[in-house]
Amino acid sequence: MPQTEKETILLVDDDPVNLQVLLEYLDEEGFRVLIAEDGEDAIEQAEFAQPNIILLDVMMPGMNGFETCEYLRKHSQTREIPVILITALSDTRNKIKGFHSGAVDYIVKPFQQEEVLARIQTHLTLQRQKTELRAALEKVKLLSGLLPICSNCKMIRDDKGYWQQIESYIRKHSEAEFSHALCPECAQRLYPDLYARVKEKLSPHLVMKEEDEHGN
Repeated sequence: MPQTEKETILLVDDDPVNLQVLLEYLDEEGFRVLIAEDGEDAIEQAEFAQPNIILLDVMMPGMNGFETCEYLRKHSQTREIPVILITALSDTRNKIKGFHSGAVDYIVKPFQQEEVLARIQTHLTLQRQKTELRAALEKVKLLSGLLPICSNCKMIRDDKGYWQQIESYIRKHSEAEFSHALCPECAQRLYPDLYARVKEKLSPHLVMKEEDEHGN
């Protein structure tokens, strides 16, 4: 299998023991790990390195985790980076505060390394799917507005005033593909003998259905 680029995790914590434990574990799991010891450093690294995800401690001197997360969410360079808060504050009020600050998840200390990894992988997967969906939507070409169409030859006039076949116009402005066929009315008008022979081979049920559809 081809080697894929390592995904980057930014660890933000003022406790060197927590940093070391997670650094060693996530490095062994194949991630590229960056470290910040306060909110200001975390913001600077997030803007510069654009990590795939941020693990952010709440209780830090100076700019705490809630404030750091709010800042990251308000700025275009970092608002799309998922943030998981890690804290000993396990009460519901602080959890809600964490989500209101923009965090996507909340891990309570003391944590299990396997739980941290599982949550990281979940949100990285969601982020990849979100990115892929956004890219797909950007490629979609939509037809909208009023389109002048000739009532006789069915050609369409584009925004520049040029007339072109409807197939060409739709092909340029959408992802639609065309295959050619003849409707029964055109087949009967253009190839009456062939149409009659084909019609004779149809079962009585299909013939009856066709006649009902055309009001015969």
